[in-house]
Amino acid sequence: MASLTKRTASPLSPWLSGCLVAGTFLVISILERRRPLRRPVEPAVPHTSRNLAIAALGAAAIHVVEAPIVWRIAALVERRQGGLLKRLRLPMWLEVACAVLLMDYTLYIWHVLTHRVPFLWRFHAVHHVDLDLDASTAVRIHFGELIASTVWRTAQVLCIGVAPLPLSIWQTGLLISILFHHSNVEIPWALERRLGLLLVTPRMHGIHHSVVWDETNSNWSSGLTVWDWLHGTFRAAAPRRKVTVGVPALNDPADVTLPKMLALPFGPQKPYWPASSGPTEIPFHP
Repeated sequence: MASLTKRTASPLSPWLSGCLVAGTFLVISILERRRPLRRPVEPAVPHTSRNLAIAALGAAAIHVVEAPIVWRIAALVERRQGGLLKRLRLPMWLEVACAVLLMDYTLYIWHVLTHRVPFLWRFHAVHHVDLDLDASTAVRIHFGELIASTVWRTAQVLCIGVAPLPLSIWQTGLLISILFHHSNVEIPWALERRLGLLLVTPRMHGIHHSVVWDETNSNWSSGLTVWDWLHGTFRAAAPRRKVTVGVPALNDPADVTLPKMLALPFGPQKPYWPASSGPTEIPFHP
């Protein structure tokens, strides 16, 4: 990789990024068996297989739609020195750090939008209706959401001025972060409490996946917790607090099969939560 002191630098090697992410998934999967935080609702094999099947379709969507567009835009930003950070002419190390921070913050905004905009929630709901929360849930993103996010990702790269190097660092760090905070690993409370001051942790993100409406509308951050602190959406975890994962309207394994999850965004909708809790909807088949 080229030196960070130069104005141009190559992105992280795909092999390095892939090994880091795959290694993280493997280590977390082992720890989930040895130190589980929550008792599973579904058997591990069908649950993980379904999530990885959804993830495979999502990866295909990224490969076909997002990657060709976003990486070309990042290369254009580098070549033409466009976007906020490029115009500031910062030292490379500072530009990379600022790019990663701003990508993390604007992802926080996107996450909020996926809950607030009904069209986006149709797709994001596939991630939330999982009855168990573990590392495989992290990659359980409907291909429609990933296609829709291409517009936002393009705007992030263009407006912030994100070159290929910081983009690759952010993407790799994001995948490692979401695998970690979606995991079903019990971390010693003293350690998790300290980590939670800076990074999103499993107990903290578990609150965001709660069946309780007010709890779901908190802890939106994907990397650093500072964005929730700044916007008043931070909800602290507790050492022995029990969180029921999912949404009230789809609480049976028969409701969350692979065919139903793939079709979930495309049908007529009805409330996920009771009317007194929130307005979000699910497909309705009379």
